[in-house]
Amino acid sequence: MPDQIPVRIDVVSDVVCPWCFIGKRRLEKALALKPDVPVEVHWHPYFLNDWIPREGISREDYLTTKFGSPERYKGIAQRVSSAAAAEGLDYAMDKISRQPNTLDAHRLIRWAGGIGKAAEMKQKLMNLYFTEGADLTNHAVLVQAAADIGLDAEDVREALASDQDVAEVEQEAQQAKEAGIEGVPMFIFGGKFAVSGAQAPEYLAEAIERLAAGRDAAE
Repeated sequence: MPDQIPVRIDVVSDVVCPWCFIGKRRLEKALALKPDVPVEVHWHPYFLNDWIPREGISREDYLTTKFGSPERYKGIAQRVSSAAAAEGLDYAMDKISRQPNTLDAHRLIRWAGGIGKAAEMKQKLMNLYFTEGADLTNHAVLVQAAADIGLDAEDVREALASDQDVAEVEQEAQQAKEAGIEGVPMFIFGGKFAVSGAQAPEYLAEAIERLAAGRDAAE
């Protein structure tokens, strides 16, 4: 029905979280399974690695700190890479040489939301990181990514050089942790129930249907 109020889905995730990369694609597939249910998706920041400095660190140092060594991560990476490939995504782990702090990436997503392109910006950044191995702390990379989806390059360059929305993004990410979110992606349906992890499209589609049906029954 054209006058239906959209089902709201809030997604808490990080652009360097591989399961968030996969989870976003699975959510898109879930939405395609329910074409008759209007949906409104809102993207929220999360810092998977809030200890990483603004300038980022080498991927080797990151894997050593978090997993003990790059070699110990390889088994995990192979499973994630296979799961990504099954969704039509390319997780080119060997191309990644820098582990970024994602504050600026989340600022870009926030600004892209102003022109209705938060999801597009998020996908662009994830593709750059996971598939191309781009450094998301490099402002030139971020400015080009923003320009590619329709933001003004000079405006973004100036905003990145300032503290615009730094406090807001940090506060929102902190609120997610204070709310008890310890793992991402986290999908929150209509503010009523949450689903954690990169669940199958069918599972997410069922959650969308359940919320829509419950709301319709209450009206």
